[in-house]
Amino acid sequence: MKNTSRNLYLIPYVLWIIFFVVTPIFLVLYYSFFDIEGHFTLDNYKNFFTPVYLKMTLSSFWYAFLITLFTLIIAYPTAYLLTKTKHRQLWLLLIILPSWINLLLKAYAFLGIFGTYGAANSILELIGIGSKQLLFTDFSFVFVSIYIFLPFMILPIFNALNELNPSLVDAAHDLGGSSWTTFKRVIFPLTLDGVKSGCQVVFIPSLSLFMLTRLIAGNRVITLGTAIEQHFLVTQDWGMGSTIAVFLIIAMVIIMIVTGKRRRGII
Repeated sequence: MKNTSRNLYLIPYVLWIIFFVVTPIFLVLYYSFFDIEGHFTLDNYKNFFTPVYLKMTLSSFWYAFLITLFTLIIAYPTAYLLTKTKHRQLWLLLIILPSWINLLLKAYAFLGIFGTYGAANSILELIGIGSKQLLFTDFSFVFVSIYIFLPFMILPIFNALNELNPSLVDAAHDLGGSSWTTFKRVIFPLTLDGVKSGCQVVFIPSLSLFMLTRLIAGNRVITLGTAIEQHFLVTQDWGMGSTIAVFLIIAMVIIMIVTGKRRRGII
């Protein structure tokens, strides 16, 4: 009876996976074998390994790596300080709150902030540096991306730190470990799963960014996400767009496997 009821509960989950995960992936794979005229071809896969698309792939991974790295550098100390504050849940809510705002609205807000007469240039002029071209640069793209993804990196790290047994840290100090040694050998290894989850949540969507590359970077940053948008909406070459998406999906799966939790054997 229990097994029957359990199987019934699984039906909505299985249907969701079939219709919204498996089917879209199958359609993307299917369309990748057709050219712009609807003829079966393998040229899309050959074209992907040309210098243009390989350079675009390396660029996507490079920017995703930078965004993930700087987000982690900011998020870990922030999450650690949050676990030490009195009203940690309130501060965590204030950090997560911006993620509820529409991405397009946040992008347009930064267009004003980084604009020629925006707040950022006003501050630079105030401190004597002078007005700079901040918008439509690599810096603005990475900065805005970090701002958008930061809450998603903080949350899993905060949860990992919050679940850390304080007695283990106390034991490390009692054994003569300095603060740095305790962090390096106790705190960080025990919260590594939170770091991996945060990196996974940030790195994977960073690979396929396209809205920010247009609005904030002014098309000076070209990623795989930008190429997919171009092929589907501009050139109408669904086959090439699907081919790029296939390699993007493969890359995401590899990243999920590498950063996923591994079961530890019982000794």
